Amino acid sequence: MPSEPAEAAPGGGPPSGTTETALPEHGRTAGDLLTELARLRDADLPVRGGHVTAYVYDTGREAVHDLAATAYREMLEVNCLDPTAFPSIVALERRVVSAVADRLGGGTGIFTSGGTESIMLAVKGARDARPVAGRPRIVLPATAHPAFHKAAHYLGLAVDPVPVDGGFRADPAAVAAAITPDTVLVVASAPSYPQGVMDPVEEIAAIAASAGVLCHVDACVGGWVLPWLRDLGRPVPPFDLSVPGVTSISCDLHKYGYAPKGASVVLFADESVRRAAYFASAEWPGYTVINAGVQSSKSAGPLGAAWATLNAVGARGYRDLAATAMGTAERFIAGVAAIPGLRVLGEPAVPLVAVASDDPALDVFTVADEARARGWFFQPQLAYQGIPPNLHFTLTGVSDVDALLSALADAAEAARAVGPPDVPADLLDALAGLDLDALDDAGFTGLLAAVGVDLDGGGPEMAVVNTVLNGLPPATREALLVRFLSALYAG
Repeated sequence: MPSEPAEAAPGGGPPSGTTETALPEHGRTAGDLLTELARLRDADLPVRGGHVTAYVYDTGREAVHDLAATAYREMLEVNCLDPTAFPSIVALERRVVSAVADRLGGGTGIFTSGGTESIMLAVKGARDARPVAGRPRIVLPATAHPAFHKAAHYLGLAVDPVPVDGGFRADPAAVAAAITPDTVLVVASAPSYPQGVMDPVEEIAAIAASAGVLCHVDACVGGWVLPWLRDLGRPVPPFDLSVPGVTSISCDLHKYGYAPKGASVVLFADESVRRAAYFASAEWPGYTVINAGVQSSKSAGPLGAAWATLNAVGARGYRDLAATAMGTAERFIAGVAAIPGLRVLGEPAVPLVAVASDDPALDVFTVADEARARGWFFQPQLAYQGIPPNLHFTLTGVSDVDALLSALADAAEAARAVGPPDVPADLLDALAGLDLDALDDAGFTGLLAAVGVDLDGGGPEMAVVNTVLNGLPPATREALLVRFLSALYAG
């Protein structure tokens, strides 16, 4: 006889007699599912209000966010795989790309899922448009986004990193020295994410052009705030496709464009390089495969939402948002100077600010933990090539600078009282020499538990974890982080 249907658990959640990972025999009600979804989100960081200084961008204009959600839903089931089947995606992409090109020096482009995909396509376009005899190589500053390393790893290129100066800007002379006959792409950032400073784009692009090499500007975070700051009369150095020698540029619309996640544009000065970023395959008997981006099937929801957001905010709205965010950043920078033991790194050109400690008794990772306990999220950044560990702040139009400075000052005072985390030196030595290949996910989870890290949310504060990672070389950090992610999702 067929089994009886499972009964819904009281208070929501999966029906009794099932596990959280088992698919129920009978579908659950919408109310039950939405209740559980809300419960699962209880521990998430808030996406509105400005208390999270990374990952999310809030205009403070609820009508814009509601419109974007409606437009997303309208295009949700439209598949971007075949533009001939859904001509709306062609019309929308043309409009979005044209709007971005109008502000970033022209060119033609591709709408992508985010900065990483935009960078991936820029790297592929450079590799395939200008083939070299040896292994293709990329020259990039130490502060360039890891998406370039990811693209190189996926696409088989080598990376030649170059140092930055005391102001965290790429060194043009080092860029010139790093270029070889196998270099297919040189990178500059406008700005770099860690400290929010601008690389000398004009100098780097001129060096690349003189060597016959393509030059990409990573403006993923700055591309949709710098043009509006320039409109407002603020000093913004040339950085886009109008600069001689710049051949491609990436700009995320889900950052300071305030569109929902999944929205970026990569522009190319030469349409032949854009075509080189495409992928087509006729090596099978099925449907025709031609992809402008890395993904094949994907929802047109982000495209519809980005188009709606751009047009709802408008040029004047973006100027207002840029002015508010940058004004907030400048007030925040001035306020940090009044907090004992803290200092701002570099001279931010956009509303991105990195705060470090110049007092050994004041640990920035502990500051982050104390801030989290007070309802704020400050993003930790580890030390790298002489750049000290620091806290990153992405500021937007909803950032309450007085409340933020008060929270930072309170967290710093509490962190000073707590003191830096006590991490035994022999623990770092043990982790550095650990044979991770000898451990499966369960074994690694057990190792974490032995040092007090509970993947279910308990254990030490993140200051301990970040201090451990900060004391290890980058390659060891990467290996441990991969294993951590694997163990986390293994459950």
